[in-house]
Amino acid sequence: MRQNRAVADLLDRWRAAAQAAGARPEPAVRRAGEHLLAHWREPQRHYHTVTHLAAVLDVVDRHADLAGRVDLVRLAAWYHDAVYDPRAVGHANERDSAALATSMLTGLGVPVSAVAEVHRLVLLTSGHAVTPQDRDGALLCDADLAVLATPPETYDRYAAAVRREYAHVPEPAFRAGRAAVLTGLLALPALFRLPPLAARWERPARDNLRRELAALTDSG
Repeated sequence: MRQNRAVADLLDRWRAAAQAAGARPEPAVRRAGEHLLAHWREPQRHYHTVTHLAAVLDVVDRHADLAGRVDLVRLAAWYHDAVYDPRAVGHANERDSAALATSMLTGLGVPVSAVAEVHRLVLLTSGHAVTPQDRDGALLCDADLAVLATPPETYDRYAAAVRREYAHVPEPAFRAGRAAVLTGLLALPALFRLPPLAARWERPARDNLRRELAALTDSG
């Protein structure tokens, strides 16, 4: 019963965001939301799940006043990991997720300019490189990376879930690849761009990243 309520709540949030962006009324919007949720529930996912989607949406909602078009940020959150194949190469998942957003939102009648903006926002999550003036991109990327600033035990569960998604990768290769990802994140001038979030999250996030990186390299 609790799970059903959670799904209904997510579908309500999807519908509100889609219709605020100009989507046609029901039932097409609801069917699209159900289709998206099916993506987020695919069996290969252990971290990039409905739980992650809800967590990103929660951050966006809590800091909606920091965005310009928060409805489009919410839609980008729905699509940013809608396509997720751990075996994909490079930024293929983000490109395919952005393409899915364009196809589905166009089909729902969302204006071309809004569709293009959601497509742009989704692509930003491939590298989390955002210009200082891009408030909407900053909110989406900050929300996507919020898990990095969670308490160590929560962060460790996140890291373990990522490892399960890459169970097909041998341990030495995974350690090298994951270390490269962490090193790339640590090399960013800032993990979080919006001042209220950066003030709270930057330091604990970097502490978590360094701790995981040390564990990977010390025992690799």
